[in-house]
Amino acid sequence: MASQSAGIQQLLQAEKRAAERVAEARKRKNRRLKQAKEEAQAEIEQYRLQRDKDFKAKEAAALGCHGSCSEGVEKETSEKISTIQENYQQNRELVLENLLSLVCDIKPEIHVNYRING
Repeated sequence: MASQSAGIQQLLQAEKRAAERVAEARKRKNRRLKQAKEEAQAEIEQYRLQRDKDFKAKEAAALGCHGSCSEGVEKETSEKISTIQENYQQNRELVLENLLSLVCDIKPEIHVNYRING
């Protein structure tokens, strides 16, 4: 009986060591997977940055002439806006005076289609 309990104890200890080894192997596996995932993410990020850089270079090459055109249009637009604002400042008082004179100076007249019956 003593030999049986010693054998059982040995089996339990062996099972415990095996479980510890399996747990340790799982931890190593998880660490390796996590490391591989981080390395893959870094590689993907580098690839994405390189592709973005290439795209920007091609876009700049293709739109180089369009960029100068848009600058010219913006300059022309700002010049027109400043001209309109200057005209507004110069003519504002005159327009207000004309408008007020038309509204306030009332000249009562009989309409040409009005008929006096009598």
